[in-house]
Parts: sequence; structure tokens; C-alpha cells
Amino acid sequence: MKQSCIAILFLLFSLSALSAQTEYGVKGGLNFTFYQFEESNFGKDTDVQIGYYFGGFANFEIENDFYLQPELLYIGLGDFKFLNAPIYLKYNVKNNFNILVGPSINYFFDFFNAKLKIRADLALAYNVSSKLELQMKYTIGFEEITPNGVFLGLGYKL
Repeated sequence: MKQSCIAILFLLFSLSALSAQTEYGVKGGLNFTFYQFEESNFGKDTDVQIGYYFGGFANFEIENDFYLQPELLYIGLGDFKFLNAPIYLKYNVKNNFNILVGPSINYFFDFFNAKLKIRADLALAYNVSSKLELQMKYTIGFEEITPNGVFLGLGYKL
């Protein structure tokens, strides 16, 4: 686990040399995770669990309205605690609206095996001001242990 955290931090610091237009910030909010499971003869049912997240991000300008935005988030969801490290391609659409898309690497602290999972993220963000951002993210899990989820939160640029 230490090696994963060190690698992510190294990546973040290495990327800071890419652009003079680098922004750093913090974010946090709620996450809603959806579990799909079969219940005997009752068919499919969806169970929703509510959790929290917080962490940091960096914005590296690539060109014009395109950015690279890596994040490192700590997520608490019931008995599960894990690190989420999405790497987004961010596009400033128009009038303070942004679309973010990319993979997210997840490291689960509470599992005996298969602790590392990859998911896909699609996010929308709205800049309320030059410092404050509203965010909504949908995460697609590719395996049963990494279910789909919706994240609602705030980001603050430092």
C-alpha cells in the first residue's frame, strides 16, 4: 500500500512540471453506492449505501480548454475504507461547465485479496466562482465488489 501511495504522489509532483497553469485544491462530499443482487424469487433489487469522501486534486492545463486532473480521495462507505485515484481528462465546455472522464484506480484496505480495482468515471462540474466548484460524478464498477456510485460534492481551489 505504501508503494501505491508513493507512486501516486510521485505522479502528482511530476505532473506539476508540465504547466505553469497548475491549480491545486481540496474536495469532499457524499457518495451513494448501488449494489445489484439477486434475491431468490424477488428478482433484481438495488440496495443503496451512503458514504463520504475527501481529498485533493490538481489541474494541469494541456491546451486551451483541456486539462489533466488527477485526484487522490479517501472514501468511507459503511465498513469499507479505500483510496480512489481518478485521472481525468477535463474539458471546459462553456459558461463554467466542465466534463471530466477517465479511469479511477481504487485500493481497498478491507479486503484479503484483490485489493486493487479499476473503474470508469464520468463527471460534471460547475464553477460557482473562481475558487468554488460543484461536482457530480458517476462511477462504473466492472466487478461485483466495485459497484456503481454517484458522488456529489464541492471542490475548493487553493
